[in-house]
Amino acid sequence: MPAEWEKQQSTIIGWPYNKNDWPGRFKNIPKVFAKIISKITKSQKVNLLIKDNNSKNLIKKLLRKNNARIQNVKFIICKTDRIWMRDTGPIFIKDKKDQNILLNWKFNGWAKYKNYRADDKVNIEIKNHFKGKVIRPKFNRKSIVLEGGAIDVNGKGLLLTTKECLLSKIQQRNSFLKRKNYNHIFKKFFGVKKVIWLNKGIEGDDTHGHVDDIARFVKYNKVFLAYENNKKDKNFKNLNENLRILKNFRINSTQIKIRKIPMPRPIYINSIRVPASYLNFYIFNKFVLLPTFNDPKDKVVIKIFKKEFDNRKIVPIDCSELIWGFGAIHCLTQQEPK
Repeated sequence: MPAEWEKQQSTIIGWPYNKNDWPGRFKNIPKVFAKIISKITKSQKVNLLIKDNNSKNLIKKLLRKNNARIQNVKFIICKTDRIWMRDTGPIFIKDKKDQNILLNWKFNGWAKYKNYRADDKVNIEIKNHFKGKVIRPKFNRKSIVLEGGAIDVNGKGLLLTTKECLLSKIQQRNSFLKRKNYNHIFKKFFGVKKVIWLNKGIEGDDTHGHVDDIARFVKYNKVFLAYENNKKDKNFKNLNENLRILKNFRINSTQIKIRKIPMPRPIYINSIRVPASYLNFYIFNKFVLLPTFNDPKDKVVIKIFKKEFDNRKIVPIDCSELIWGFGAIHCLTQQEPK
């Protein structure tokens, strides 16, 4: 599986229709999506999943308002339950001839929500729009549930994930899989040599421990890691534990470089804590889309990202309302490698 910073062909995004995912705050969500899509069209194609042709003109109007390159948007009719393409869209890998393969993992609504039938069919519905054969990963003849937000790779044989997401009995994805089975699966389907098992994700994360909120490769030997300075915050202990695990990990006796990324202050919407994190960024050909939260730490983090990604433009996107759907920019995008 190529790293996210490698050359991309397109980005898959689903248009938001489900008002229940942002109760009372849906009004501005299409505008946020339009802004994100428009930024991506500046450097590559966007495959945009829409439920029918009726909404196309309205969407085009909103995209033009945000200066999108409409010629870089391909509209694909495909029903969805939600829009988190990182978890429901295909995960692309390369074969030995450098050809794309679409991995169609099973999806079960993060073992939490009951309405996921359309999302589980997305990959089969859209497969004809992409080059490459489709593979349904299995273990002992059973289809495997795996979301793209549960893993992160460096393209050179390392994979990040969490025990909380894949090994917990809470929101259990695959009751028949143990840690060693996952290691085998990651080796077989992603070409992974070593798996770094972090412990837990962040508070408010309804996926129960997705790694793309807490740890992301930015180079083959460097990880951005979410960190909480406030000892009274519920995230402090868990994120500190992840730091300890990562510090002890070695690649051929060399320690991975770690850059600590502060957490924004806790955000509560309708008294519910949401999983706001700067780690839910998306790297693509010439840019990095970075979630911000009207927080004093926004400026600090933008500065870190500008320094680290000196060959890409950092584009901050206000995700203060988007995060009410319990996801941000990385969650709603899925890349197709070149």
